Amino acid sequence: MILLLGAILCLTLYFWFRSRDRRMLRNGVMLVLGILLGVAGLLNVLWDQVPALDWILAKAIVAALLGILILGLLLIANGFVVVRREGRSLANLLSPLAGLALFASPLAVINLLNANTAVTVPLAVLIFFGVGYLGVVFLIFLTYAVIYSRDTHKVAPTAIVILGAQLINGKAGPLLRSRLDRALQVYRQTDALRPVLIPSGGQGPDESRPEGEGMAEYLLERGAAPNDVLIEDRSTNTAQNLLFSQQVRETLPLDDPRRTGPMLVSTSNYHVLRAALLARRLRLDAEVVGARTAWYYVPSAFLREYIAVLKEHVRLHAVLFAPFVALSIYFVVLYLD
Repeated sequence: MILLLGAILCLTLYFWFRSRDRRMLRNGVMLVLGILLGVAGLLNVLWDQVPALDWILAKAIVAALLGILILGLLLIANGFVVVRREGRSLANLLSPLAGLALFASPLAVINLLNANTAVTVPLAVLIFFGVGYLGVVFLIFLTYAVIYSRDTHKVAPTAIVILGAQLINGKAGPLLRSRLDRALQVYRQTDALRPVLIPSGGQGPDESRPEGEGMAEYLLERGAAPNDVLIEDRSTNTAQNLLFSQQVRETLPLDDPRRTGPMLVSTSNYHVLRAALLARRLRLDAEVVGARTAWYYVPSAFLREYIAVLKEHVRLHAVLFAPFVALSIYFVVLYLD
């Protein structure tokens, strides 16, 4: 019963936090924790009432282990597809590295425990909890990223910022065109005042011109009014995209109603949650919508976004993981005694 009450509390907090601001990762924490506690509580209640429950759970555990193995194989296979289509880079190797980690980590834990020394046992404990912690955090991130990206914005924006991506021969490639088309879809659906479109992106070392210029050209070719397009061409990362676009927006005349009001950010679906978290941190009145991405690119892209979110909250995760480090140190002390 305590587990079910905990689940109800977590889910209540989830809906309350979400009603205040959808752009918070703690929404995902409350949702996933509520679901896990709810499942555990339900199993606890049914344990004595359903004789076959232990058999069902055993089958479910076996199925979960097989699912993890299959997931590892799929991630490795996906890595070959990404490298073949997008080229070899660390970012494109994330999915096969994650797949290999799914196989290597349990083998490492088993071998270290079998060695049974003052160093290997604490190290096995650290790896076990480390992989588990990263897995739970990724589950939270992925769950809420999918939920947030599928949610619809409720307010008509007065400005739409399109986050840049690398130009190909000076033109918008498939990934960037998808973001631009998503912005144009919202732009054309606005019945009253058309929002201002702000294509945002500076010039990379391997680009012939700023991304903002190439994006603006695409928007104009597809029917956007010239007066509705403002170019931001200095940014080199997502935070600058948002900040510099807001500055460009403020160059509109004081009597232009699009100078203020809600902002909508268009990016790829895998990038939606991190962009929303950044917008909230920068205190911008902005929601984020996602554009479709090629299927083969999604696993590596989500892993890259997940790592970026971990880096942006490294101190918090260090504090949360500290008890597991302390537990490993405790095992060292036991062996030394």
